[in-house]
Amino acid sequence: MNQVRITAVRQTVYHDLIAKYENPIEHTCDIREGQQWISIDGQRPEGMCPSAWDSMQQFVESLAKGEGNFFDGWMKDPMSAMISCNDGFRPFSFYLEVI
Repeated sequence: MNQVRITAVRQTVYHDLIAKYENPIEHTCDIREGQQWISIDGQRPEGMCPSAWDSMQQFVESLAKGEGNFFDGWMKDPMSAMISCNDGFRPFSFYLEVI
């Protein structure tokens, strides 16, 4: 199986949605831009946010198996994907690539 590098590329924060819908929270996300993990055998890497993992798991597993070319040529590199976590207020975008 392939190893898959997961890189936290960018976080977007929707302050207007937070103000309108979210209850105040002291602590949200520990991920930082540029942070990386390596998935071995399609498994969740240690320290990876479980919620973010839920959003990318099927893509990581497919890349680990040597599958790719998601959505018929969506990515320039067919053995990669750009996936966002499911936080509707401050989603992180992750770049997944076979190494």
